[in-house]
Amino acid sequence: MAELGDFLRTRRARLQPQDVGLPDYGRRRVPGLRREELAQLAGVSVDYYVRLEQGRDIQPSDSVLDAIACALQLTDDERSHLFTLVRPRRRARRRPSERVRPGVQRLVERIEFPAFVLGRRMDVLAYNAPAAALLGGMRERNMLRYMFFDDGARALYPDWEQVAAEGVAYLRLTAGEDPDDAQLVELIGELSLHSEPFRRLWARHDVKSKSFGVKTFEHPQVGPLELDYESLKLPDADQTLVTYTAAPGSPSETALGLLAQLGREEDRGGVGDDDRVFEVR
Repeated sequence: MAELGDFLRTRRARLQPQDVGLPDYGRRRVPGLRREELAQLAGVSVDYYVRLEQGRDIQPSDSVLDAIACALQLTDDERSHLFTLVRPRRRARRRPSERVRPGVQRLVERIEFPAFVLGRRMDVLAYNAPAAALLGGMRERNMLRYMFFDDGARALYPDWEQVAAEGVAYLRLTAGEDPDDAQLVELIGELSLHSEPFRRLWARHDVKSKSFGVKTFEHPQVGPLELDYESLKLPDADQTLVTYTAAPGSPSETALGLLAQLGREEDRGGVGDDDRVFEVR
């Protein structure tokens, strides 16, 4: 239950008394709310909250968890993560290989703008030619390894720190849902061992699901891009279709058209549809 304690402490540390309507009595030894203040806000005893934060073997009710989530001002993703840490879901020991269905593969290939499918560990399972042109040829099949080990990622994303933080927050959410996934644990260990920025972001215990938003790029061939992205959950377990589009009539739409042309030229160079589909165990 150490993961639960670390998560609660980091959420508590980011709140100040004035954030929750409590008086501030001056300098504190550590940042954030005190345990007794959080317990007061949640309507539980200090001893009970301390035992929960220490990962003791207690089973809080839904109403208690809701009260703690409210006191900590958790987002929807953070609240879901809290419940998952307290009541981990049971998963089958043997997980099936991750491979996109032929219908999904055809869909990805026929989309004219960048599109790819991510698996549960942020492995790229399938992608189209515009996605390859946008993301440096997809040399790395895992988006977290690409983000932290490929120097091209830092050059591609002007706001690399934010993009990296969002990727780590999604990985943290996934790890909470499936803590027994040996390959996921191995990936986290590899990133922690070889990347100081990953270790720093991982220690924040932020969680965030993949959704939608805007990303900016500084592409080495077509220049700056501002693209809207959508993350669409597929019926297949733990697979997400990610797409990038540009506002009609914008310079980014023109640049995206150039990327599509680059992708077609790569196809003529010998890269076929089957070369852009992978199986991950």
